[in-house]
Amino acid sequence: APDASATPTPFRPVPPTPTPVPTSTPTPTLTPTLEIRPPEAEMPSTGYAVQPGGPLPDGVVNILVLGSDARPGGGFRTDVIVLVSINRNNGTVSLVSFPRDLYVTIPGWMTNRINTAQAAGGFATMASTFEYNFGVRPTYYVMTNMQGFTGIIDSLNGVNVKVRQSLRDKCDLPWADAHGYCAIEAPATVPMDGQTALWYVRSRYSSSDFDRLRRSQEVLQAIFNRLISIDGIRRAPEIYEIYRRSVETNLTLDALLPLVPVAQQVMEDPSRIRRFTITPAEAYPFITPEGAWVLWPNLDAIKAIVYQAVYR
Repeated sequence: APDASATPTPFRPVPPTPTPVPTSTPTPTLTPTLEIRPPEAEMPSTGYAVQPGGPLPDGVVNILVLGSDARPGGGFRTDVIVLVSINRNNGTVSLVSFPRDLYVTIPGWMTNRINTAQAAGGFATMASTFEYNFGVRPTYYVMTNMQGFTGIIDSLNGVNVKVRQSLRDKCDLPWADAHGYCAIEAPATVPMDGQTALWYVRSRYSSSDFDRLRRSQEVLQAIFNRLISIDGIRRAPEIYEIYRRSVETNLTLDALLPLVPVAQQVMEDPSRIRRFTITPAEAYPFITPEGAWVLWPNLDAIKAIVYQAVYR
């Protein structure tokens, strides 16, 4: 784990990260990894909307953390989608990870994979998608692309990721074996630079999108731990200004500062971080009439997870 007593070191420069403007609605390329329902299975009705969970509890702030695959000159998809629910009153943080291939209603647009909502209409559309399908509307978002993600981690001189499950997958890294594979044995705390962390989060050939959800949470917590280890609580305004250039967000410094005391509580008691993921029990493989491979959500089950994360 990072050394919380380490002497703070200057940040390495983080280059500004341009956000490409989508020119069309993207069509993701999928790698199916689960048993698929028969193509002849009847497609469930899409005319649903869950009941909102009600007014947020006092002191709760919901932030959507998005990782996009944007590259200069192209469209993008948000292949990492994590709802971060911060409760200022009880000092807890809940993380809920959503599979990128969830097939949901995107209000004002269409029924499509959830990872296309941000590109379709910006955060307003993504927030409406969450409200319509899951009963909670995030207030803020933070989105970075692959260049911004690796830049943030490298500017921190790497992060230490607590890996809970072993991974062996194709990679294009200096430490790949003769067959082009990288392997990490678990459980272990693994130092990762930006490119290694990106490979770890995005790897999908030997695992599933559900496994990617766990790995993205592990890296998010490693980034948080690293920020804390360099006196991130006291230096919050400085850190905000540094990394504001590497992300797209509507979270202002004034909105961020009241959340800083929760970081102190979580640092002292890591059990205050609660992790939730959508599993195959809540989203099953489905082939659309057009032949697309997607995950069909059990909205009642997913809403129950979101409710537990946000309202309890």
